[in-house]
Amino acid sequence: MNFRDRHVVVTGGTGALGRAVVGALLEAGAHCHVSYMVEAEAKAFPHKTNVTLHAVDDLANEATVARLYHAVPNLWASIHLAGGFAMSGIADTDKAKLMAQVDTNFIACFLCCRAAVQAIRRSGQDGRIVNVAARPGLEWRSGAGMVAYAASKAAVAAMTAALAEEVVKDGILVNAVAPSTMDTPANRAAMPEADYAVWPKVEEVAASILFLASPDNAVTRGGIVPVYGRS
Repeated sequence: MNFRDRHVVVTGGTGALGRAVVGALLEAGAHCHVSYMVEAEAKAFPHKTNVTLHAVDDLANEATVARLYHAVPNLWASIHLAGGFAMSGIADTDKAKLMAQVDTNFIACFLCCRAAVQAIRRSGQDGRIVNVAARPGLEWRSGAGMVAYAASKAAVAAMTAALAEEVVKDGILVNAVAPSTMDTPANRAAMPEADYAVWPKVEEVAASILFLASPDNAVTRGGIVPVYGRS
């Protein structure tokens, strides 16, 4: 896949999946604009060449998102990895906790999609958008014990399909991946008794994202692609 000289935004790109996505994009020739919130992750970020790091404290803020996308020339693709997980039963989930999940997972994704569409239209070229839903956002019963998270990711999936229909006339193809639990150091620490072998690896999920964001993807739109590994 050739991303030579193409500008790509990757939100949340300093995390475990983000590092894999950015690394693959750089190998394919892209220039990556990576947003981050955690300063330590930015300092430890292994990719330096053809990367512009953007400190972004709140992707659920319209003005903040607008500044990020106005700083990117000739946007080709926008990949939205930023999000957050909360395990909480409904009895322990008040409105503040619910809205935190909605803001972090859905509102941030919505605003980045909006800004990406505007930026791609300004470029006068085609483009790609890739969102990240989650398995509980597709398989709702698996969201027991994490209802706010599941609902926020289901909203991402629905928005992806609706937006894909809206902007295809502009040459913008919109898709999402829906991972199950990925094999990351944080997830291993949180679930030490799990069978890590069946979890999808971040490099494998990154490969699916890369295709959907690439010029090689000429026809796929509105897809919510399960990336579950063998789990």
